[in-house]
Amino acid sequence: MERSLRAARVATYVYFVLCGTLMGAWVVHIPAVETRVGISHAALGGLLVLLGLGAFGGMQVAGRLTDRLGARVVVPASGAVCAASLVLPGLAPNPWTLAGALVLFGFANGCLDVSMNAHAVHVEKAYGRPVMSGFHATFSVGGVIAALAAAAAGAASLGPAATLAVLGAAGLAVALLAARSLLPGTAPSAEDGQATEAPMPAARNGARRQIRVLAILALLVMLCEGAANDWSALHLKDVLKAPAGTAAFAYGTYAAAMTTGRLLADRIVTRYGSMAVLRHGALTAAVGITLAALTPWVWAAFAGWALFGLGLSGCVPQLLSAAGHAEAAAGANVSRVAGIGYLGMLAGPAVIGWLTHLTALNHTFLLLTVMCAATAATAGVLRTAATPGAGRRSPGPTPASPAR
Repeated sequence: MERSLRAARVATYVYFVLCGTLMGAWVVHIPAVETRVGISHAALGGLLVLLGLGAFGGMQVAGRLTDRLGARVVVPASGAVCAASLVLPGLAPNPWTLAGALVLFGFANGCLDVSMNAHAVHVEKAYGRPVMSGFHATFSVGGVIAALAAAAAGAASLGPAATLAVLGAAGLAVALLAARSLLPGTAPSAEDGQATEAPMPAARNGARRQIRVLAILALLVMLCEGAANDWSALHLKDVLKAPAGTAAFAYGTYAAAMTTGRLLADRIVTRYGSMAVLRHGALTAAVGITLAALTPWVWAAFAGWALFGLGLSGCVPQLLSAAGHAEAAAGANVSRVAGIGYLGMLAGPAVIGWLTHLTALNHTFLLLTVMCAATAATAGVLRTAATPGAGRRSPGPTPASPAR
């Protein structure tokens, strides 16, 4: 069992890397596809909304399918369809076919996102200690792989369609090969105390209220993440008048801090609990974005964006983990929280953009301060979360939990 559980954990890492690579491959080829199809920035923005809506739809479908069929079926199937559909945007000859390609790719990516997170919850239950944040850290590795692959393809004079086809074929093989190591089911075991008796109506209602609160918090946190993705570099360039090369490091600093935080978060959750990680992480993010918003110095802005990424790093994994552990329907719960959170990711750039009509860009970031503070104030929702092993002061391995 120990060997199969380790294999399942490695396979989950593989699917998170795969998801990040496939999405990253599309992102780095957006300019080339835009030029090939001959559309404006405004038209491209509308098409990207379709990709997001497709992903949201996929998340809702995948949650129920994962609960019904099991992640061992849905995860590789979603990964295979996502990989196979990656080439379609590179082949699209006009805006209409590009729209259809992006809806399909987004739908498959949303299915993969939710199903692999549901499987990650199952692995976490089996391990008996927090491991969710580590999975999310490897998603960023996929983006790096995609960027390096695109650079190598450019050096070899491969066009977007050929590059996407190669990456898609490789992703298809990975999705199918890793499937054999996934855990056979995602239903809670009798040891969890959930399979032996049905929950009382009051307990069910309480769990549903908790899921709604988790979804709202995911919306707030991921709105902050979306704003950082699109506006951090522009902040340094337009507000602090930093050179374009220097400004680009604002997002790099934020992303590096977030990845580092996620690599460390599981150990911190084990020691102090998920509620503490969410509360203190959100407060750290609030301090960071306030510093970035108000400072006139570039070096201090870098520090602010780093604190923002570090603080946010552990928030979403804890919210998804709590959703998956809330009751038996892990897939459906994860899909609700992830789906609402994803809407925040899409809305973040637009909300900040709209506010720039009313005030300076850096002052709009104070809205993110308020959202982070609200998240910290509501972190008590995780007090009853059933994340295995969270909050232990002596995080040594247990007989039921294989060592890392």
